[in-house]
Amino acid sequence: MAVRKVLKYGEKTLREPSKEVHKVSKKITELVQDLFDTMYTKNGVGLAAPQIGVNYRVFVIDASTEKEPLSPMVFINPKIIKKSGAIIAQEGCLSFPEAFTDVKRYKNVTVKAVDIHGKPFVMEAKDGSLLARAIQHEFDHLEGILFIDHCVNRFDADTVLKKFNLPPVDADKIIDDPILEAEFKND
Repeated sequence: MAVRKVLKYGEKTLREPSKEVHKVSKKITELVQDLFDTMYTKNGVGLAAPQIGVNYRVFVIDASTEKEPLSPMVFINPKIIKKSGAIIAQEGCLSFPEAFTDVKRYKNVTVKAVDIHGKPFVMEAKDGSLLARAIQHEFDHLEGILFIDHCVNRFDADTVLKKFNLPPVDADKIIDDPILEAEFKND
């Protein structure tokens, strides 16, 4: 297939919610292959369709580690149906080359989606694993939300973004999640 251009932070398309996929067609399977080709070429863990300028609810993840070998995964029309716990971890994004900052995420998530064959599945990712965080990160892309919207400290994030000539955090986009904040108090 093809390695596609990854949109950079500041491009309007990254802030637009994506459309549902009505059928896993040849066009969608080719999109998935392009997502994997691009993600692996850029050395990423996940990549969402909006990041390559395609406004569909599709993302791919390969969160394999030496300790936890996993198969590459395809998520079409995903919905996060359960979340609990809280974690702060460093995150980056292929749309923010080399920029990393601390973000707040749920520790455990359950996602319902459709696979590349059009079959529905439910998956649980736990304990703040790379997979749990990647699912949330890529899902956010489908909503027009970026990882910096979950930053722990806006000013630290701005310092990092400035270092890589990226626009500052949009203060109006920072996520206020009282449920997640309550999870931090409970952990």
